[in-house]
Amino acid sequence: MDGFVELVRDFLVNCGIDQSSIFCNQAVELPGWFRAEKKWDLLVVVKGQLVATMEFKSQVGSFGNNFNNRTEESLGSATDIWTAYREGAFALSQRPWLGYVMVLEEVAQSLSPVGVKEPHFPVFPEFREASYAERYRIMMTKLVRERLYDSAALLLSSQESAKNGSYRQPSAELSFENLLTSLKARAMAISGASS
Repeated sequence: MDGFVELVRDFLVNCGIDQSSIFCNQAVELPGWFRAEKKWDLLVVVKGQLVATMEFKSQVGSFGNNFNNRTEESLGSATDIWTAYREGAFALSQRPWLGYVMVLEEVAQSLSPVGVKEPHFPVFPEFREASYAERYRIMMTKLVRERLYDSAALLLSSQESAKNGSYRQPSAELSFENLLTSLKARAMAISGASS
C-alpha cells in the first residue's frame, strides 16, 4: 500500500500542498474520542489545521473474518474521528476530509457468492448471494453515502496483476479517480486559502 500512499502524497504536492504538511510514515497519530490516539496512513496538517486524513487497507485471503474486521475498523475509525472532531480535538480546523482506499485480492473466493445466516431476522436483500467483492462495494458505498467518509476507492487486483500495478475498479462511484477529484477540491481550497 506504500505505493498508493506515495501516489496520493505526490498528488497533493501537485495540488499546491507543501510536502512538509503531508505526513505518511511519522507523526501520523491523531487523538480519538474512544481511544487516546490512532495512527492514520496519511495526514495533511496545514498551519495547525487538520485538512485531510486517509486510511489505506488491503486484503489477501481469509475473506470471511477479514471482511468483518475491516467493516468494524472502518466504522470505528470514522465514528472515533468525527466524535473527536465534534468535541474539539482538532481546534481551529474546519471539518477535515476523510478518505478510505481498499485493495482486494481478485480471486475466485472474493468473487463467488457467499451465503448468509438468518436464524432470527432476514438480512438486507443486497447482501444475499453477494460476493466479498460485492460486500465491500456495498459497505464502502454506504460509508460514503452516510457521510462517514468523504470518498472511498475500491480496487481489485490479482496477485499477478499487482506485480505490474494494474487493478480493476468495480464501481464508478468508488473509483480512485473520484477519490482524487474529491481530495483535489479540498486541497485546492486549502492551498488557495493559505497562499
